[in-house]
Amino acid sequence: MSDVAIARGGPEAQSLFRLRTIVILVGVGVAAFAAMLIAAAYAPGSIPKGGGAAHAVSNSAVGYSGIIRLAQAAGYETRVVRDEDWLDSRGLMVLTPQTADTPMSDIIARRRGLPTLVVLPKWLTMTDPRRPGWVAYVGLLPPGEPYGVLAPANKLGITRTRSGGAPLVTAGWLGDSAIHIAAPRPLQTISGANLTPLLTDHAGRIVLAQIGDGPLYVLADGDLLSNMGMRDGANAAAAIDLLDQLNVSNEPISFDVTLVGLGRSPNPLRLAFDPPFLAMTLTLVAAMLLAGWQAFMRFGPPARRERAIAFGKAALVDNSAALIRKARRQARLGGRYAEVVRERAVIAFGVPAKLRDKGIDDYLDKLSGRATFSELAAAAGAATDKASLVAAAQALHDWRKEKGT
Repeated sequence: MSDVAIARGGPEAQSLFRLRTIVILVGVGVAAFAAMLIAAAYAPGSIPKGGGAAHAVSNSAVGYSGIIRLAQAAGYETRVVRDEDWLDSRGLMVLTPQTADTPMSDIIARRRGLPTLVVLPKWLTMTDPRRPGWVAYVGLLPPGEPYGVLAPANKLGITRTRSGGAPLVTAGWLGDSAIHIAAPRPLQTISGANLTPLLTDHAGRIVLAQIGDGPLYVLADGDLLSNMGMRDGANAAAAIDLLDQLNVSNEPISFDVTLVGLGRSPNPLRLAFDPPFLAMTLTLVAAMLLAGWQAFMRFGPPARRERAIAFGKAALVDNSAALIRKARRQARLGGRYAEVVRERAVIAFGVPAKLRDKGIDDYLDKLSGRATFSELAAAAGAATDKASLVAAAQALHDWRKEKGT
């Protein structure tokens, strides 16, 4: 029976497996792997452009990527919101719903008390198959589409007029602003209750209004902010000033794309690094480090330990004696030792084969000596402790030597 234990090797083994080198290699590998996991968890990822729809990352004529780049060039801080957790962030939030069935109630409720601009849809377009990112003009959306964006909470009348590109007029608390912007052609305007006009055409029709007393605004015509409207430098500058006035703070101007289906889904890997799961992650990392440390402390070539039971008769006798000692049965071996001496004496002295037990003892007792065999055998069988057993066994051994066996 044998087993194998792990132990540190000699100089030759250490030259092949240096503990310091292995620790450095494993440490670098673990650090690189952890960095990769964290980067994958918090990476912004790539979001599709979403075709040529009217949203913040669209480069089409009806998109709004132009005003974002222009605002950044002018020194304004802007961001495109792809995560729903950021929908209630401070600063102006520009919402660009595409159709009447876009769910708006939840996001407006979340942004209660925060500046929010809702840009109503206007154009019906289709993707240009020949030029990716471009759109082809189809016509104006039915009035029910922009009307339904804020309905039924806010029922807005939708009107389209031939503006002729006349300048728009500021009104309300925006009336003192030096914002000069030309009306799009055609111009989409709104009407309804609970509206405070902020930007109108020359006939007083509302282009931009404040809803109620909170910082909730609605822009009837998205061409004022779209890429198509950025073609004129003066109008582009006026559009930037308009957003700055509505922001009324130094917070970033945000453009939402979650309403058009370009939001980022939650990253399951990121959960491992965010509370409350971060504690479990750290616990697992600590457990792995401890397991690795234990493995390195036991590192080395396999070294054989001595056998639990050695080879040879002497080893067998030693093991048997050890078992007898552990069992505390030494005193009971006196009678058996006497039998062994008797068997050897029978052979040595040529005891007749017809004799048995007592006859053999009587024959051996007739041999001259200081003590008879039967007395010595009886003393050995009657031993009750280790001392008496040793004395009786020594006496039998001396008897054998005296008789020359």
